[in-house]
Amino acid sequence: MKQRYPMAELADLPEDIRKSILEVQEKAGFVPNVFLALARRPAEWRAFFAYHDALMLKEEGSLTKGDREMIVTATSAANQCLYCVVAHGALLRIYEKKPLVADQVAVNWRKADITPRQRAMLAFAMKVCNSAHEIGEDDFPPLHEHGFSDEDIWDIAAITAFFGLSNRMANFAGMQPNPEFFLLGRVPREAKPK
Repeated sequence: MKQRYPMAELADLPEDIRKSILEVQEKAGFVPNVFLALARRPAEWRAFFAYHDALMLKEEGSLTKGDREMIVTATSAANQCLYCVVAHGALLRIYEKKPLVADQVAVNWRKADITPRQRAMLAFAMKVCNSAHEIGEDDFPPLHEHGFSDEDIWDIAAITAFFGLSNRMANFAGMQPNPEFFLLGRVPREAKPK
């Protein structure tokens, strides 16, 4: 599938967005396509990444970075979003230090090599993803039994819902994952020259 909308040119972007993208490029070694795909509309880019960062980079709560990426990978697979499965699957492999986990979670999280706590987390995330209208009081005790607080449960739901939006935008726009994502966390990264 071809990307339906042109990606923004880095040189044409407002300074704050260009600076943020260059920081990502410095850290990752490339610019993930999502940054330039969404930057064509600067106000929306700022809002999207502000909420993304509030959910995915927060320090409070018991969800690890790996847990957060696992939620994104599993629910993005349910939403058939190639971009997010590949990109966030790469981050999941890195954070969990398991080269196979992202494929397992994307194909069938119930059979993945994950902890019982993560399995309970994904069961709830998938219910939010596929049938949020059915969430009831009986969905909370199994999460509490695994040590999730009510705020952690909010995070699980918010990450699922936010990436539901992201999945739909990526699919609609024909966004393609960068080739670099496919090998991240599978093969050792080359050391940067000093």
